[in-house]
Amino acid sequence: MMSKKKKICFVLDFIFLAMLIAFDQFTKYLAVIKLKDKAAFDVIPNVLELNYLENRGAAFGMLKNQKFFFVFVAIIIICLIVYFLYKVPDTKKYDILHLLLVMIAAGAIGNMIDRIRLEYVVDFIYAVIIQFPIFNVADIYVTVATFFLVILLLFVYKEDDLNFLSFKQNKIREIK
Repeated sequence: MMSKKKKICFVLDFIFLAMLIAFDQFTKYLAVIKLKDKAAFDVIPNVLELNYLENRGAAFGMLKNQKFFFVFVAIIIICLIVYFLYKVPDTKKYDILHLLLVMIAAGAIGNMIDRIRLEYVVDFIYAVIIQFPIFNVADIYVTVATFFLVILLLFVYKEDDLNFLSFKQNKIREIK
């Protein structure tokens, strides 16, 4: 049985998820109508530009035209995140974990929507200064959230803080 606080947290997670997905899809819509078939737009000359790209692969264009694989992986990731969000204790200590997991889910869903609807992902942000591959807002969600998640797991949360994910721990509780 879920506590009232946990239900409220789930609702807030869903609202935040919907907002992130909507923002990602809106930026991609703007990229299509403002950038497609046009020259790159310099935001900061020689540093950052907006440049429309239809990415049919994963990061750096790898695994081109593997739509079903990417959709399958995204669904697995989303299911795992929902499971983790369900299992996370409803204490303030884990609020940031909720935020980061929702950001990763939003990025996965945002790009999955593109793959299902368009057969490709709309990318449009290009860091000229480091010649990094063109990316989008959903990619930013996933990258930033994953970076901070790794920091949390390495330096903030201790092993005992993650016992809620252990199947053994739950079975022991059920037996008692």
